Amino acid sequence: MAFSISRGIARSFGSLSALRFRASPIVTAHSFQASELSGRINGDNLPHAECFSFSTGGPAFLGFQRFSTTILTPDSNGGDFPSDLLSSKTVLTPERTIGIYEDLVVPVSNFHNEDHGFMVLAGDVFDVPIRKDIIHRVVRWQLAKRQQGTHSTKTISEVSGTGRKPWRQKGTGRARHGTLRGPQFRGGATMHGPKPRSHAFKLNKKVRRFGLKIALSARAAEGKLLVFEDLEVPTHKTKNIVNYVNQMENAKKFLLVDGGPINEKLKLATQNLHYVNVLPSIGLNVYSILQHDTLVMSRDAVNRIVERMHTPINR
Repeated sequence: MAFSISRGIARSFGSLSALRFRASPIVTAHSFQASELSGRINGDNLPHAECFSFSTGGPAFLGFQRFSTTILTPDSNGGDFPSDLLSSKTVLTPERTIGIYEDLVVPVSNFHNEDHGFMVLAGDVFDVPIRKDIIHRVVRWQLAKRQQGTHSTKTISEVSGTGRKPWRQKGTGRARHGTLRGPQFRGGATMHGPKPRSHAFKLNKKVRRFGLKIALSARAAEGKLLVFEDLEVPTHKTKNIVNYVNQMENAKKFLLVDGGPINEKLKLATQNLHYVNVLPSIGLNVYSILQHDTLVMSRDAVNRIVERMHTPINR
């Protein structure tokens, strides 16, 4: 039976001798009879596949399309297509390049492992270049700022003791001294000792903000950033958190970050676990992220962090 083929379709066909069917990790096939085509083949009627064939009672012709959106493996439900012709090779996706400010799509779950869709993470917050020097500067700034600085020693005017000269200046054969409160005597003063002061030093807001972005990006690149719909727990029992933690693999310490004030049930459920800590989004910092290998954030916390990172810096 004769039928017509559009010029674009005809160009996609190769000669029968040049074409060989090759198993590919991404391939589907369909067979058409000439009676089914009935003289009408166009781009809209062709399936979205990489390989298809049709016959007119004679030799089969193979056509290849440039794109495919279907992935079939021997374990997939491929219909009538023989599974022995499908490749058993694992389809590998190329590794993502880190630090190109690309938006990330992550699944959203909860403590009950329920599916709550997906969430898009802003690339300028969760996919920035990793800078260890910035992380080092921010951590030093945090540790210095939180240092109490209450250390104190007594000078010669503050120690207890008399002010009289212990013995006369000359004639005793001993070293000359004018007081027993000097630093060379037991119970005497401490010279150039520490006094109460602040150890904090200035660090630009841009650097501090960039450090937090780097820490979040590092956890996202490692696959250690989990997004939950919320951090609600049914009861205040610790076993609820313990059961969830036991299901996680390759995770030792968890940092739970909620958007607003911490729920009282969650606070009671985690206060006896040294490997689970809870923070509001306003208290999220670089040092706490580095101390925990797994970061769990609620959807509200992610939105608040992104909003905070996008807020202009007041000068």
